[in-house]
Amino acid sequence: MKKLLASFILLMAVVSTQAQDPKLKKIFNGKNLKGWVEPANNVWWTVNDGVLFVKSTAEKKGSILWTENKYENFIIQADFLMGDGTVDSGIFLRSEHDQIQIGISGSLKRDLTASPYIPKKGYPVEAKVKDILKLKDWNTMKVKVVGSTYTVWLNGAEVMTYTSENMPASGPVGFQLHPGNEMSCSFKNIRLAAL
Repeated sequence: MKKLLASFILLMAVVSTQAQDPKLKKIFNGKNLKGWVEPANNVWWTVNDGVLFVKSTAEKKGSILWTENKYENFIIQADFLMGDGTVDSGIFLRSEHDQIQIGISGSLKRDLTASPYIPKKGYPVEAKVKDILKLKDWNTMKVKVVGSTYTVWLNGAEVMTYTSENMPASGPVGFQLHPGNEMSCSFKNIRLAAL
């Protein structure tokens, strides 16, 4: 009887863990920008061999690539590789109000990858990624958004949690090319699960 009870408890723990981790589905097909709102006169975003590549032009104008779909509570995960120049990119959560930084902060002039950026508020929390971030290799970032709280993992390590003010209840997800910089960045394996 004790063995049966122990087996049942173990089974319930496995089922509970699986229920907490929904299956992430591809939202980037690796072939084109289907499912995304391509910017007018797009010269920044290209797709090649499963990789979404963004590069600034000589005019150094910025650009945001938004999903067509809007999301409430969700998990997004993507691999990113910082390229040439001063990389200042990020992932927007439901609007341009809440962004998870990738690369160098334009205002603070240092790397704040995985930290939240809020306009007029700056970086209210700083993620601790010094020993985790790979500057010349692919990194995996996962962001879980529930209500107005989001948690970020970098390369499997939880690095930051923040509760935002004035965050919309739903909206698209966006990838940023910051204006004013010469830079490039690559993304792949972009997946999302609604919660």
